[in-house]
Amino acid sequence: MRAVCERDVQHRLAVIGAHGWADTVSGLQPGSAWRRGGLELTDVSGELETVRLHGEGLLLIPSVFVGPRGACHHEEPWPKTVIYPARGTAALLDTSSEAPPEALAGLLGRTRALLLLELAAPASTTQLARSLGLAPGAVGDHLTVLRRAGLLDRARTGRSVLYRRTPLGDALAAGALQHDR
Repeated sequence: MRAVCERDVQHRLAVIGAHGWADTVSGLQPGSAWRRGGLELTDVSGELETVRLHGEGLLLIPSVFVGPRGACHHEEPWPKTVIYPARGTAALLDTSSEAPPEALAGLLGRTRALLLLELAAPASTTQLARSLGLAPGAVGDHLTVLRRAGLLDRARTGRSVLYRRTPLGDALAAGALQHDR
């Protein structure tokens, strides 16, 4: 669950960097938008609510426990907060990552195949180790091999190094998943 939330934070940071604050807020939950100096949200009852920030800032918290509308807190003296559904919570119910397609596992090895499939969204070594239940050192070794083979690249984001599939890695993963059906 922690890995899902960490990946969501990394995604939101990338959206802020590439498209700005308004696009980030609009993607938090259904009916959310940045308009007229405030955050418009549809609350649990379906009512439209506008939260004015007045330069106070906004705390965004991804969660795997909230429904599709999330939650908003804006009463004094607490900071204005939006708790929103993290992207990728469906992956918590998906057990398909336990067994990669046989052809891909035969080519790369089971663990490297799992890592390649898990990197549909960028992730750090620590996030991958947590989500797959592996030692960080072993994950790092496998990532190095996949990167040297041209299937992954990496980029530093703050203190983290995020790995992502290259177009070649995407094609290999897509082909393996398609072949497995």
